[in-house]
Amino acid sequence: MRLRFWGATGEVTGSCFLIEVGGRRLLVDCGMYQGGRKSEARNAEPFPFEPATIDAVVLTHAHIDHGGRLPRLVEQGFRGPIYTHGAGKELARILLKDSASLAEKDAEATNRKRARKHLPPVAPLYGLADVGRALRQMRGLAYDGVREILPGVRLRLRDAGHILGSSILELWLQDGGRERKLVFSGDLGHRGSLISPDPSPVEEADLVVMESTYGSRDHRSWASTWAELEEIFATANRLRGNILIPAFAVGRTQQLLYILRQKYRDWGLDRWLLALDSPMAIATTRLYARHARLLTPNGRSLTAEDFSPPGLVLSQTTQQSMKLNRLDGGALIIAGSGMCTGGRILHHFKHNLWRRNCQVVMVGYQAEGSLGHALIQGAREVRLWGERVKVAAHIHTVGGLSAHADQSGLLAWYRGFRDRPPVALVHGEPEAMGALEARLAPLARQVFRPAFGDGLDLDTLRVERS
Repeated sequence: MRLRFWGATGEVTGSCFLIEVGGRRLLVDCGMYQGGRKSEARNAEPFPFEPATIDAVVLTHAHIDHGGRLPRLVEQGFRGPIYTHGAGKELARILLKDSASLAEKDAEATNRKRARKHLPPVAPLYGLADVGRALRQMRGLAYDGVREILPGVRLRLRDAGHILGSSILELWLQDGGRERKLVFSGDLGHRGSLISPDPSPVEEADLVVMESTYGSRDHRSWASTWAELEEIFATANRLRGNILIPAFAVGRTQQLLYILRQKYRDWGLDRWLLALDSPMAIATTRLYARHARLLTPNGRSLTAEDFSPPGLVLSQTTQQSMKLNRLDGGALIIAGSGMCTGGRILHHFKHNLWRRNCQVVMVGYQAEGSLGHALIQGAREVRLWGERVKVAAHIHTVGGLSAHADQSGLLAWYRGFRDRPPVALVHGEPEAMGALEARLAPLARQVFRPAFGDGLDLDTLRVERS
């Protein structure tokens, strides 16, 4: 029995792990690399294994850095089942179709430039047809039931509390009378989340493969986050400009809608036009509403109404979005993309960043090199479609809304295991991984930080360096 680490080693994205047991090959996740052109170029590289030899895939959740290369895997010969949570399968349909559409548009833009240089065209990473084939191979499962997915391999999904359908994986591997139990954390949710349950506890494992995204720090408290938002809305009510909130379509948008409904009267939101200007976020919110029974923060089941503040305008079309652009005040607009690297938020920036009464509220991570990062670093001017736009708006950064477990949450989840199982740390930058390793060292029997391509013998726990 062997585990091979083919992604998310010393970095957050590109999740991909290969298990070999009893002549079978099982892949856990097949995610994209994200974080700029250099990272994303790796998505087009050949897989370090032959896709046709993979017997099955288990997907922890629908985020693109965990499942974004599945259509490419299928296009290159994988024909087995893809197991994931049923709601996660529906969410994957939305995200993978969007990913394919972006890939096709990128290829079209690239090929226009290549044509002017008499260069041959390039193909997109994958297309909508490849997404369709991948979706047909997906099998939706429920939480907490044990199922044999391959001879000698049993699987149970537990709720990770990260996004809708996100799962912790419990895998029992049998070969020649021996059994080993692997637990993959996937992405663990933030304890005390407004719209998700806490990550499910797991007690037994021979090895825990654990994320470390926020392994070096704790999030701001919920109380201080509420207070910060309240202060921003008080300022906005006084100045009466527009409020722009760049937000990720999955998870963050639904959290914001929940907050706006809860505080609709307290924060004077009845005086504002509330608009969700993102077709993908609208589709995702409807999916969250359909599966609200799965969302049980603090043991309380949510309902569809929890994601629908009074009077919310759903802006689907380009014409509807352009109508919002013409408003010079009194509108609260949530739009993508979350890092301001594209999407409709850029149009709203063009019409509002120069206004002194505008409030821009950053509620998510802003990667270095993104427009969002430039704004939170105090940029006085930005370039949008070749035009220089002055930044006079108030730029706010609100922490505490993360859907990821912080250091305290990661440690609390690990402490739920008996017998101090060994841990392999993945999904983290070196600094975060090192900080979490230091905190886990007194708790776990062993802590591994595998490199790309490293193998781990599951009988001896001996590392095979690549």
